[in-house]
Amino acid sequence: MSITINLLPWREARRQRRTRRFAQLVILMLLLGVGLGLGASQLYQQKLAAQQQRNAYITQQLERLNSEIADVQRYQASVARLGEQLTLFQTLQGERASTVKLFNDIAASVVDGVVYQRLARSGDRVSISAMAGNERQVSEQLRQIADMPGLGVPLLSEVASGQDGTSRVFQFEVVQVLPGSKESAP
Repeated sequence: MSITINLLPWREARRQRRTRRFAQLVILMLLLGVGLGLGASQLYQQKLAAQQQRNAYITQQLERLNSEIADVQRYQASVARLGEQLTLFQTLQGERASTVKLFNDIAASVVDGVVYQRLARSGDRVSISAMAGNERQVSEQLRQIADMPGLGVPLLSEVASGQDGTSRVFQFEVVQVLPGSKESAP
């Protein structure tokens, strides 16, 4: 007689335990994966938020620096403009003294019988129209101008008879020589 042992209930119980343990491990691993995923997501979100704060701070500082740069550029433009104005004022101040000297020199050089009709100045060049009684007075006037230390050699451009026929109308140009520069003819 043979003995039959029924191992099926034991095997069935072991299989159910293994299946339950496997299901528990799968659920545990799934929960662990979800937890790790959420943790990594939170970590990345925190890093992203921190980086966004740093970017916002950098953007804010850049805007502040850009406004400061614009202020500095405005100040530099103002300084340059004021420097140009100061140079212009100094030039005008120097020319004012030279203009007074020019008119004093021209007034001192007038010969008897010569009448200035027009005097125009452009830079250091002076154009003069005058009327004289005769040609001797014209040449004497040109000599007087040439002998003045602040004026260069006059360049006679035109001599014509006056409307009455006895006087001479003449035009000449002369260059004002500034102190310290060499005398030059026009």
